[in-house]
Amino acid sequence: MTISYMDYTNPNIQYFFDLNQNRLFTRNADNFINRLGRDNLNTLGDVSILDIYLSKGHVVEPHYHPNAAELVYCISGAAAVSLINPFNNIVTSVRITPGQVANIPQGWWHWEVALEDGTHLLAIFDAPYPEYILGSDILTKTPVEVLAIRTASTPN
Repeated sequence: MTISYMDYTNPNIQYFFDLNQNRLFTRNADNFINRLGRDNLNTLGDVSILDIYLSKGHVVEPHYHPNAAELVYCISGAAAVSLINPFNNIVTSVRITPGQVANIPQGWWHWEVALEDGTHLLAIFDAPYPEYILGSDILTKTPVEVLAIRTASTPN
């Protein structure tokens, strides 16, 4: 998509960026996420990416993006991409391997699990700055006394 506001004669225009220089999250040397947004590369337009490296069993925790859809592309290894359809509450999990993609609509609860060591995923967003609402944030900030506990007598 052409960016109408971009002055391509400006000497500050950016066409290249080393994604390895912008770490978003690090668990350890084998599990980390790099980020690319318009603030790193001003010619991006309305797109951004996360470069995700995971070892077997590691998870990108459940979360959703209120302002962006996400396309998860598998570069190497294998991952289970899971999502919950908010219209019918059905959980869908799909295994993706190199060259395969999974699409997560905007606002849908989802997570990824590495099924092999050396899993490398590229998450592509249709927003220059996707918002991340993490499950751990929601749960840790919700007072325990307001969480519903289902019992045999709790109505559905």
